[in-house]
Amino acid sequence: MRVMKLAAISVFALVSAFAAQAQSNPLVGTWKLNLDKSKYDPGPAPKSLVRKVEVAGDGVKYTFEGVAADGKPLSYSFSVKFDGKDNPVMGTAPNGADTISATRTDAHHYTATLKKGGKEVGTSKVTVSDDGKTTTVDATGTNLAGVKGHDVRVYDKQ
Repeated sequence: MRVMKLAAISVFALVSAFAAQAQSNPLVGTWKLNLDKSKYDPGPAPKSLVRKVEVAGDGVKYTFEGVAADGKPLSYSFSVKFDGKDNPVMGTAPNGADTISATRTDAHHYTATLKKGGKEVGTSKVTVSDDGKTTTVDATGTNLAGVKGHDVRVYDKQ
């Protein structure tokens, strides 16, 4: 009986610790791209995009799902630890990146570098609003066709 009680308390403590870590991380949650507030230069913007951010060890995992401007599905993911080291991108990112590295400035800001074949194809400056309801991604780089662009993507927390 005592062992069962101890096991139950241990499981509860572990679940509570993960929940507290997720709540203290403003990046975590489900975010929907706000097309009206976003700017894609030269474009086109995707028809829709949702990103889910989850705690993954001492970092976070991003999962993106949506519909590209041409109507084809968008689906890619990656995990980062904010240590500046390259991490693989799974699926097809819009700019063709196969790795991403990120460095966190503080709880609400980080920068990311995207690479394809070891060559930089984009950088992003990410800001989560103080109220935790909006994330803005200021991204520069080249698309799959090699065209340079500058996007400001605004996501609303769901």
